[in-house]
Amino acid sequence: MYHPKGPTFLELMQQALSSTTKGYDLLASKFDYTPFRTPDALLDRIAPHLGAPGSVARALDVCCGTGAGMRVLRPIARDLVVGADFSRGMMEEASTHVPSWEGAAKVAFVQADARALPFRRAFGLATCFGANGHIPVTDEQAFLRSVAQSLEMGGRFVFLSARMPPVWSRSYLVSRGFNAVMHARNLVLKPPFVMFYLTFLLPEVKRQLEVEGFEVEIREGLFEPPFSAAILVVATRVR
Repeated sequence: MYHPKGPTFLELMQQALSSTTKGYDLLASKFDYTPFRTPDALLDRIAPHLGAPGSVARALDVCCGTGAGMRVLRPIARDLVVGADFSRGMMEEASTHVPSWEGAAKVAFVQADARALPFRRAFGLATCFGANGHIPVTDEQAFLRSVAQSLEMGGRFVFLSARMPPVWSRSYLVSRGFNAVMHARNLVLKPPFVMFYLTFLLPEVKRQLEVEGFEVEIREGLFEPPFSAAILVVATRVR
């Protein structure tokens, strides 16, 4: 489905009927051939906004998946790039890509819950791309607090957000429809599979970041179609 090397429809259904962690373990070897992976073209457009080569000592990619974001982080870090994810299978797949990444920083992987990362003031830069929908709405503040605690003072958290689309738009209707299906699935099947759209949107996420001690910069108009609705958020920890 989608790509000859990608998962079949039955494999995607198996993922959807599994827990979030198990589902991604099952999909890991084929994830890069799905449309759910953050595109390299988008990440390459973001890369100049992350910093100059070697501008931070240590960088963290939260919910790193198969390492798409870590690829653009490695040249920016002098010493270490860490990928944190709840899926060991996804991180094992990411590790196979490390030799092809530019940069000389050491690369490490840590299996962790993004809502309770095991780091304290350890990084000058953190990113998260394409994974916000895996954070339950009730845990969004805990997630942002966990990222804040992982950053040193002055460290930045960079991720993509958007604004709520018009209620009559296709993107709104499709997203709400998908979310309704996921809510129904989680009512009847346990453990739940957490994946929702229209989360971490502006302006609310700016307020949430400020609660956790971030100063927030919103960079709009950076991307061309089909990513023109995406907005880059650069949050700097100031307290």
